[in-house]
Order: sequence, then structure tokens, then C-alpha cells
Amino acid sequence: MHFTFLFRTATREALKGNICHHVQSLHTGCQLLAADKTLLIKLRKSTGYTFINCKKALEKFDNDIAQAETWLHEQAQKEGWSKANKLEGRKTKEGLIGLFVGDKVASMVEVNCETDFVARNEKFQQLVKDVTLASLAHLQSKNPNRAGYVKSLLAGDELNKLTVGEGPSLADHVAFTIGRLGENMSVKRAVTVGVPSEWHIGSYVHGSSSGQTEVAMGRYGALVIFQGGKEGEQDILGRKLGQHIVGEAPLSLGNMDDLPCGESETRLLPQTFLLDPSRTVAQFLRGQQAQVLDFVRFQCGETSIEEGE
Repeated sequence: MHFTFLFRTATREALKGNICHHVQSLHTGCQLLAADKTLLIKLRKSTGYTFINCKKALEKFDNDIAQAETWLHEQAQKEGWSKANKLEGRKTKEGLIGLFVGDKVASMVEVNCETDFVARNEKFQQLVKDVTLASLAHLQSKNPNRAGYVKSLLAGDELNKLTVGEGPSLADHVAFTIGRLGENMSVKRAVTVGVPSEWHIGSYVHGSSSGQTEVAMGRYGALVIFQGGKEGEQDILGRKLGQHIVGEAPLSLGNMDDLPCGESETRLLPQTFLLDPSRTVAQFLRGQQAQVLDFVRFQCGETSIEEGE
């Protein structure tokens, strides 16, 4: 009887120990799962990749979030190049014009994608911003002691070789974004300008996109280089001239004394001024004591003259 009691007591204690150990294991497992979930959410938020890929990365590197993020970027780059090769040739007529004006310097670019939906995506807009600032950095590196007027036109092949800061090339960056968004994209063109201290840069972007930073984005953009203007009002003057250039699409500058040749006028100065149809652009400029020296207009998706318009 005493033996039976001892056996039952020992059995109960053993079972109790096993149950406690099992409960403890479950509790510890729950803690690990909770930690994994926190890291998963953090990695997903910082990279924008899918939960499945973030989970795979964390499992691969034992919850080391830094290694997981590096691996995700590497995989996205590889996948981006793969997708870029598969999607090559698909038309990219949508996209955005990016425009940045700094201290006597400016850059305007066109980056294309397949759909307007992707053009509104913040990752695509980040690409536009990077291309715009990389173009400007290229101008400044090539002209460190700039004096006078400098204007540089860059085609897609030249742009793709530029780098984003100390990081990857723009070609790699485009492939990376293709991998994330699954649409064909291309960096089409850029213009950068630098002006002397007594000149001014006006700008205007139409069809502005949401979520902008210091780089303005839209479907149309214009840069206008001018002298003079009433003191303190040059910014407003530059914007008005930019609006006219976007709206009326002049092809050449013309002369201040040119006479208008009707509704099909393609020279800027003899055109009827968009914001005051009672005057030509030249007459408006005389009233402002200003002179336009150069301008550039970009329209997203347009066929350039070099491409055989």
C-alpha cells in the first residue's frame, strides 16, 4: 500500500513537471513569436517588401534585422534586373517631370513608367527625385568653378551611368524600382542649368503630383532664364513666364521686335501672353523691365525632335 502511494505520488509529480515544462516551453515560444512579429512589422515598414519576403529574410538570418534588410535589397536588385529584362520594350508613355531649383542652379528630368497609377506611387516618385538631384550633382561636379551660363542636356544612356550619392548607379536604381513595382520604367532625359549671379531662373510645374518633397513633380515643366525684373518680384515673374511656356509651348525664343504671325505663332516673344491676352510676351517683359534669355519645356511622354517628331 505504501509502495502504491509512493508510485502514484511520483507519477503525479513527474506529470506535473512535464506539464509545467511544456507550458513553459509554450510560453517561451509565444515570446519568440511576439518578438518575430515585432521585427517583421519593423522590417516591412522600413523596406516596403511583402510580409512573406520579410519573414523569409528574418528566418534566414535568425532575426538579424540588418542582415535581413541587406539580403532583401540584394534580392530585389536581382529580381529587378530580371523583371527589367522581361519588361524591356513595353511602352513607357506615363511618368513624371521632376524639377528642382537651387541657388542659381536648376535641374529638370523626365522619368517614364507604363501607367499613371505607378506614377503616383511614392517609390516611383522617390526615383524621380533621385534622378533630379543626381543630374544636378553631375552639373556641379563638372563645373566646380562655374562662371557664366552653363546648360547641359543629358539623354537616358548618359543619365543611367550617374550615381545616387555614393550609392548605386541610376540604372541599378531603376531596376530596383522595377523589381518593387513590376512595371517597365526608363530615365528619358534631363536638362541642368547654372546661371551667373545677376541672372534668374524661373520655373513652373503643371499637373502636380501629391507627396512632393523639395523636388516638384507633374506632367509638364518649364525652366526660364531671364535678366532684370522688379526687385523682389523675380520669383513671381519667373513663375508667370513658366506658366506661359507650359501652356503655349513655344519652340524658339524670337526677338523683342518680332511681329506676331497669328494663332500658330511658335516663337515665345511674339506670342500672346497667356496671363494677359492684351499684350505679347515681349510687351509684358518691357513692362517688367526684364529680358528672357533661354527656356526649356518638358512634356511627359512627348516625342522629342531628336527622336523624329
